[in-house]
Amino acid sequence: MSIRIKLITALTSILVLAFISLSIFNYNVSRQNAREETLNSALPLTRDNIYSEIQAGLMRPLFVSSLMANDTFLKDWASYGEKDVLQIMRYLDEIKNKYGFFSTFYVSALTNDYYYPQGILKTVSKSDSHDVWFYDFIKSGEKYNLIVDTNEAENNSLTIFINHRVVDRDGKLLGVTGVGLNMDNVSNLLKNFSDKYSKTIFLMSTDGTIQAHCQADLVGYTNIKSIAGISGIADNILSADRKEPVTFECKDDGDRIYLTSRYIPEFNWFLIVEQDENGLLKYAKDNFIRTLTIGALATFLVVVLSVLVVNYFQLRLEKQANTDELTGVANRRSFERKVNDAISLHSKNGNIFSLVLLDVDGFKAVNDQCGHIEGDVVLREISNIISSSIRETDFCARWGGDEFIILISGNDEQAFIIAERIRRQVEQIRKCSDKNSEAQDGIVVTVSCGVAQFRTGETLDSLTLRADQAMYKSKDLGKNMIIKS
Repeated sequence: MSIRIKLITALTSILVLAFISLSIFNYNVSRQNAREETLNSALPLTRDNIYSEIQAGLMRPLFVSSLMANDTFLKDWASYGEKDVLQIMRYLDEIKNKYGFFSTFYVSALTNDYYYPQGILKTVSKSDSHDVWFYDFIKSGEKYNLIVDTNEAENNSLTIFINHRVVDRDGKLLGVTGVGLNMDNVSNLLKNFSDKYSKTIFLMSTDGTIQAHCQADLVGYTNIKSIAGISGIADNILSADRKEPVTFECKDDGDRIYLTSRYIPEFNWFLIVEQDENGLLKYAKDNFIRTLTIGALATFLVVVLSVLVVNYFQLRLEKQANTDELTGVANRRSFERKVNDAISLHSKNGNIFSLVLLDVDGFKAVNDQCGHIEGDVVLREISNIISSSIRETDFCARWGGDEFIILISGNDEQAFIIAERIRRQVEQIRKCSDKNSEAQDGIVVTVSCGVAQFRTGETLDSLTLRADQAMYKSKDLGKNMIIKS
């Protein structure tokens, strides 16, 4: 694995781990903060607000039932033999319409007649299961109570009845009076609370039976001891100190539930406010997902940018390591690798290749008379001529000083032809014509070339040595020529 891949892999791993670790840390902090906020502030505050609203909503009918139980008219009418039924009918109808109650009633302890705005509904009896509430209430000795039952006067609709004992001046029981609240209205009230506060809210009796809930099918039949999650702490809720509100935690299929309870002494019921962690942490989870998404996108962009930057600088470094800075052609190190590869291919496939080594004639004169800057220009011009004269399969490098070396894919004849092409173009170069040089047209630049074809078993050193000897031979014979080894 290359250093570049290792670097990018390490950078990606660090970024991914950093984003994931930070996101998980933030999520856990948000979760803990949400838990503490819920238990210490949100739930208690919601509970107390709802308690106040429910108490205000139910205290009014409780107050009215108390007024009815202490109404002089009702007591006198009952004490004097309940003679005029129309009077009690008008009385109950007036209260029902005035306060907007679902029903109003009076049950006589003397005749057992059940009065309502339309007259006498029935005569209560201990043998009738619908009338058990009446005898239980009288037996309890309570001043008033709340029960949930079907309302025979209103097509057996589920109703919250607020019952109040009626006694004469001597404390003798005359009967039971009260009002009824439509359970649908109470359920809608709790549903509005649940929607408003994003929590589950219900009322239950002291034995754990649900008395009011936004899901009407749970009312009167469901006990919290049978509800998954809450059942595990039901006894703790019911046995808790009723003087102070309490808060609990429980789990339902792995989901954590936060719950607070407050006893309502006027109704002898508990108010329950419940918050599941999934709903509570919805924002935190959404934020967690957003953070991971943004982190993944940022990581991707950083990695892509890093790859581009690393590739860019690696290419620059490779170019600097393998390219001659002045002329732009390959340097000696790069050329040596190229020739060694060619030698390996020759040993496997018998591929023929040759070298052309050329040296600039009169280069010292250019430097002395025109300056080194002009000498650099000459080297660049020659490198351009070589690059434009060789094929894609050939390879040129600056061998050192004013020497260039070319790897030719082919025999020495092909190498000679390419070298001749280069020689002819180079001898067209003229320099320093304005420097009062001895030559009227300036200094003529030429090259001397040596060509050597690779021989089986040769090394790079022996091959270049033969090309070098051929090149010096061309100089000895008058320069600006090509000699094959």
